[in-house]
Amino acid sequence: LVASKYILCLKYARKKENAMGKGIFVTGTGTDVGKTYVTGLIIKKIKENGMTPGYFKAAMSGNEREEDGTLIPGDALWVKNVSGISQSVEEMCPYIYEHAYSPHLASRLEGNHVEMAVVLDNYRKVKEKYDYITVEGSGGILCPICFDEARIGLTDIIDEMELDCILVADAGLGTINSVVLTYEYMKNRNMNIKGMIFNHYIADNIMHEDNIRMCEYMTGLPTLAKVSMGDVDLNIDIAELISLYR
Repeated sequence: LVASKYILCLKYARKKENAMGKGIFVTGTGTDVGKTYVTGLIIKKIKENGMTPGYFKAAMSGNEREEDGTLIPGDALWVKNVSGISQSVEEMCPYIYEHAYSPHLASRLEGNHVEMAVVLDNYRKVKEKYDYITVEGSGGILCPICFDEARIGLTDIIDEMELDCILVADAGLGTINSVVLTYEYMKNRNMNIKGMIFNHYIADNIMHEDNIRMCEYMTGLPTLAKVSMGDVDLNIDIAELISLYR
């Protein structure tokens, strides 16, 4: 009941302030830690609580083609299907590549390099249509988005969008090192991390529990949620979740 009242107040305040949505950036400690999976659950949670969420990703690599040769934006399609949002995949990502490489290399091979102005313009259009936009990064925080024609990294995109971040990490072996290194790099770049979400979490696993405890201690960041294999819901209070967006 309290959460419902909080949501209604936020909706009313948003209508009075402006028509632009709020955003958060989901980054990870590396490739295949589950950013897309977690992002889908985040957006699903917001939609199920009566709000209008949107998804955005600047550049998406490793996509398959339709029979007619059209590239299918796999991450965007997965998020759309798992969350149940009506947003079209065409507006979710301006740059789509077939090769499963970093976007800077994929675009070198396929053409159509990323331009910051195009990314920001497409993001602005999504902000005009949706209340809460979850922006997903490509790979880890140091993934280069464009290199030859311009020097664009994920940190540049986050800075330009003026977003805070959620850090997604695997709960298993090696995560202390990858979490703390990512945190220290982002802290050095004056980036604001709101908290961590641990994926592939196994309850009562002594290593997973200690990994999370050590990551919290060494970074000072809170754990926002723990996601186990096959989870279809994100275990976080909706009021806490939407408070992360700005």
